[in-house]
Amino acid sequence: MSKISAFRPGLKTVLQTTTVAGLAAVMLATGIPARVTESHAEAVTVQAPQVASFADVVSAVSPAVVSVRVQSDAKPANDESNFSFNFGGRGFDDLPDDHPLKRFFREFGGPDQFHGDRGGPDRRFGDRRGPNRKPHLRPTAQGSGFFISEDGYIVTNNHVVSDGSAFTVVMNDGTELNATLVGKDSRTDLAVLKVAEKDKRKFTYVSFADDSQIRVGDWVVAVGNPFGLGGTVTAGIISARGRDIGSGPYDDYLQVDAAVNRGNSGGPTFNLNGQVVGINTAIFSPSGGNVGIAFAIPASVAKGVVADLMKDGKVDRGWLGVQIQPVSRDIADSLGLADAAGALVVEPQADSPGAKAGIKKGDVITALDGEPVKDPRDLARRVADIAPGKKVDVSVWRDGKSQNVSVEIGTLAGEQIQAAATPDEAAPAEENSEQALADLGISVTPGDDGLTVSTVDPDSDASDRGLKEGDRITSVNNQVVKSADDVMKVIDGARKDGRTKALFQIETKDGSRFLALPIDQG
Repeated sequence: MSKISAFRPGLKTVLQTTTVAGLAAVMLATGIPARVTESHAEAVTVQAPQVASFADVVSAVSPAVVSVRVQSDAKPANDESNFSFNFGGRGFDDLPDDHPLKRFFREFGGPDQFHGDRGGPDRRFGDRRGPNRKPHLRPTAQGSGFFISEDGYIVTNNHVVSDGSAFTVVMNDGTELNATLVGKDSRTDLAVLKVAEKDKRKFTYVSFADDSQIRVGDWVVAVGNPFGLGGTVTAGIISARGRDIGSGPYDDYLQVDAAVNRGNSGGPTFNLNGQVVGINTAIFSPSGGNVGIAFAIPASVAKGVVADLMKDGKVDRGWLGVQIQPVSRDIADSLGLADAAGALVVEPQADSPGAKAGIKKGDVITALDGEPVKDPRDLARRVADIAPGKKVDVSVWRDGKSQNVSVEIGTLAGEQIQAAATPDEAAPAEENSEQALADLGISVTPGDDGLTVSTVDPDSDASDRGLKEGDRITSVNNQVVKSADDVMKVIDGARKDGRTKALFQIETKDGSRFLALPIDQG
């Protein structure tokens, strides 16, 4: 055991040897001691893929986007009203002279009964309610807009400025400029302002894009003033094209999912080239906030309207003057049309270009200058774009065949309704005996102006299509009917021609319309 321990190095010897080796390891080749550093783990980093940024677009277009503040002469709630204080059925005149309230209003002003009783200037609260009161401008709306020219023309929404008396635009650097209203167009909800800048400064402006090149799924960037937060930028994609939201006859909105809120109205939606593809106008929101469904006026619609407003403050549109409705599959079948397309004429307006040219109710307008008409919206937009006074060829489907009518387009004046018809009140039921049209599920009573529907079977096709008691049938397949026999003769003729539906023109207190009823029973 002693021999073994003789060969075992002591602890001190081991430590000395280890220390010497460690020092030798950290010596440089030159013999100079190297610095010993502590070892740490590196922070996690990931090499991100190259993703398109909107920063360059935003930097370029932001100077052209403005906030729009609107003021109007909003009268106080008690202005020019008959409001009066009443206490227990008594007026101030009935109060004792030493009544605290009477003394209070004598001292500090009050209802009209007490003004001027101290002599000198009238100090009553009612001063601001006088008949000669100067207009008091109050903030009433705010929205967004953008410069469309270097000399200060600004595009925004009509609903932002429509009730305004004074307008202020705020640029992205905070500069506030007064502006005047050049013109507005309620049909497309567009308006143009002009900055009243005396030094004729040049503004950064943007241009409209060719939105026909925009595809569903393309990136867009919205810049505006939501909730007064000017210069807010959001991004999204084009969700859909050609949306009809029921706001007017020229609805053709782009749907985008960029966050758009109150205050974004009138602001631009840009493509990645910095061009305006749409003007934010409306949102769909059950809560009032953004849910990813916003609607923008396409550049193709805005461009012409804005140019007209900048020129003379108004928009000149073509006018045909007919009330129209869509052609459903049932209506197409009833008229022998191969396709459910075009616009069905419900009623030409008296003395309108359409009526003068010979367009009749029951005609289906299928083409305009040889170009097929898709639907009533398509017809309305295309007619509006035609210069007043120009002659066009209108193709109509009448009596089972196509015909051409030459029409000189008129001018749509002011807020004139493009497709107007004056509805007649439903004719009262006569004492004549009712004649049954059992196979259609209705019974009618003859009258001077057609047939009044007296009963409708709730389980019939007529009921499903909205026919109601009191409605008046004036024609079937564009032939005037005054009795049940007239109706049956027209229906029998349609059956012989192989048609499965007949087209009924219905008059109600709300106007005139067409509906197709199946006639293939029996």
